[in-house]
Amino acid sequence: MKRIGIDVGGTNTDAVLIVDEKVVHSVKRPTTADVTSGILDALKALRAEPAAAIKVDAVVIGTTHFINAVVQRRHVQKIGAIRIGMPASASLPPFCDWPTDLASLVNGEIFMLEGGHDYDGRPFMPLDTSGLKDAARKIRDKGLRSVAVCSSFSPLDPSCETTAREILAEICPDVAVTLSHDLGRIGLLERENAALLNASLHDLAITTVAAFRKAIADSGIDAPLFLTQNDGTVMQAEIATAFPVMSFASGATNSMRGAAHLSGLDDAMVVDVGGTTSDIGQLRHGFPREANAVVEVGGVRTLFRMPDLLSIGLGGGSHVDEDPVRVGPLSVGYRLTTDALVFGGSRLTATDIAVAAGLIDIGDRSRVAKLPKRLIDAALRDAWRKLEEDIDRMKTEAGDVPLLAVGGGAFLVPDRLPGISEIVRVPHGDCANAVGAAIAQVSGEADQVFRDLSREDAIAAARDIAADRAVQAGAARDSLKTVDVEDMPIAYLPGNALRVRVRVAGAIADPDLPAAA
Repeated sequence: MKRIGIDVGGTNTDAVLIVDEKVVHSVKRPTTADVTSGILDALKALRAEPAAAIKVDAVVIGTTHFINAVVQRRHVQKIGAIRIGMPASASLPPFCDWPTDLASLVNGEIFMLEGGHDYDGRPFMPLDTSGLKDAARKIRDKGLRSVAVCSSFSPLDPSCETTAREILAEICPDVAVTLSHDLGRIGLLERENAALLNASLHDLAITTVAAFRKAIADSGIDAPLFLTQNDGTVMQAEIATAFPVMSFASGATNSMRGAAHLSGLDDAMVVDVGGTTSDIGQLRHGFPREANAVVEVGGVRTLFRMPDLLSIGLGGGSHVDEDPVRVGPLSVGYRLTTDALVFGGSRLTATDIAVAAGLIDIGDRSRVAKLPKRLIDAALRDAWRKLEEDIDRMKTEAGDVPLLAVGGGAFLVPDRLPGISEIVRVPHGDCANAVGAAIAQVSGEADQVFRDLSREDAIAAARDIAADRAVQAGAARDSLKTVDVEDMPIAYLPGNALRVRVRVAGAIADPDLPAAA
């Protein structure tokens, strides 16, 4: 395996070359306002190393580009929203729980039609195909370029959504269609919200992935492009263009996966201290623990594969206020190398405090030599207090557990913390996010209700479905391993009904080898 991993953060863009699961070379460059220039700079620096001038099998990128668009209300587009579920869902139309400013930017037209299925997969209303055709014509006439389709309980039976796609393809073939069952789990509004967000990012996804491809080509690299997903696995660039929301939380997830790889620990707490924020999570079997609750993105409730993370405003670029002494939550971000005192700027940051305390040696130390010891000690105590409290909040057990400290700002993590058995620091830990991108695997998931099967048979059936989906996404079948299994009996359904969710992951298949049956 010879891969280049790239992670674009709010402050730095990191790139690593991994050969046979070992880091050969790593670089860190400031993130640029247009993102692509920062990737080019990082690749240029990486390829300047003689050991990195080899042909690679793949380039894997993790980016916050798409989630930033939602949070900052930029580069989203107006879309059509088709809800299939009338008359049951009339009281809560699409966009009903969105922030007003974001909904006004995205809501192009709403269509609510009869159809859909019940919680056991049975249809409760015939699909209104004539209404769908009318909606398709209005979408075409209005010039909308992207549509989200959501049908009740479509993860159990997606036939209404797939029929809608066929009708849209016939009447308005140039429109991009997002189907909710491809993105979310059972739960209508949250699954629909994920589809709506995804559809609103269609044009941005096309231009972003094209820019990534151009940056790679301009760097003289001839290799397939992958983007990392929220759950620590990868998707082909073509899939990423269709499903940009899949990469919303990939940055923090990459760091956790990279920390697991570099340390050899599959079960531990992780804190990734960047330039702007610290992300705290827990590794289970080498993957981030997933959030089972609703996750809000830019004020929109969603329910899809997202890591269970706690993000706090603490990083190497955090502002340090002197009266009272406080670190964060504001940060200089990617301007650290121009705004911080040690780099000739005028803003006191956490990096300046760390240099003055002797924790790291970067920039011009003489510029912070006169900082009072009282200020240095108080700032460090404030940073350590925040880390201690929030790491404890994310723990799921009472005993002491190891903590992996990674990221460019990991120097802010003390050598001892209550409730932590040991602080593990690893080589190349400042680029753990790019390492996680480079080693990422391909995943598949099944989440549905089974009836008239034993628990073991239902789980086995779900595992087979998840494995097939992983192989379709590009995984080698013989490398697949089960990552998560959840099952829940449904007492109000006959036939020993059981809802099962299974996730599997495996290595990217070698395109030169025949696919396994």
